[in-house]
Amino acid sequence: MIGVKADQPGLALLEKGTYRGFEVDVGSYIAKQVGATRVTFRTVTSANREDLLNDHSVDLVLASYSITPDRAKLVTFGGPYYVAHQDIMVRQEENGVQNVRDLAGRRMCQASGSVSTERVVTGLGIKPRLVPSPSYSDCVRKLLNGGVDAVSTGDLVLAGFATRFRNRVKIMNVPFTDERYGVGLRSGDVDGCEKVNRALTLMYQDGTAARLLHRWFGASNLALTTSVPEFEGCF
Repeated sequence: MIGVKADQPGLALLEKGTYRGFEVDVGSYIAKQVGATRVTFRTVTSANREDLLNDHSVDLVLASYSITPDRAKLVTFGGPYYVAHQDIMVRQEENGVQNVRDLAGRRMCQASGSVSTERVVTGLGIKPRLVPSPSYSDCVRKLLNGGVDAVSTGDLVLAGFATRFRNRVKIMNVPFTDERYGVGLRSGDVDGCEKVNRALTLMYQDGTAARLLHRWFGASNLALTTSVPEFEGCF
C-alpha cells in the first residue's frame, strides 16, 4: 500500500476513483522494481503521513514529503527522488511580490503539517500574515478567490497547480530553499530503504524519471533536473 495525496495536480490527484500524477507513477515504478505484484494507493495528508506509516496502514509514502531532521526521527527516508525548490505562487495580476521578502505583511497560506511556512517565518525571519488551511489544494482555492495573497511551497507542487490554473496564477521563479522529496518508510526499515534507493537509481538511469518529469511538469516551464539526486543514506 502506497500513501499519496489526492489533491495535488501533477504530483497525485484522485479523479473518478483513479490516482494520477508523478508520485503515483514513481510509486508504481518502485513497487515493480522491489517485486510487488499488486500496487494499491491510499490518500494521506501532510498531517497524518507518519501515523499511517508507523501503524502499518501504508508501506511507503510519496507525498511531497520533504526530508527534515525532525521527520527523520519518526520515519526512515529513501531517496530523495527529486530535489525541488521552495518558490512562491501568486495571482496572475499580482505585481507587488517579486521575491520572498515581499511576503512580509501579506496574507500567506499556511498548510497543515507542512514545513514550508516555517522556512519563511523562522528560517528567513519574514513575517507574513498567516492564513491556516488544511491542504495546499485549499490554499490554492483561497488564492483564486482572493482569500490569500500568496502560496509558498516546493515548486513541483506549485507547478502542478499552475498548469491546472494557467492564466490565473503564476510562479515567481525565485527559489530560496531546497526541498528534498523523500520516500517515507517505517522507522528503522533500512532494508526497504536500500531497495527503494536502488529502484530510484535505475529510474533515473533508464530514462523513466526524465520522461515522467516532462510528462507531468513540462508545460510549467520549470527547469527540471533529470540527474540522480544525492541520496540521504539509510539508517
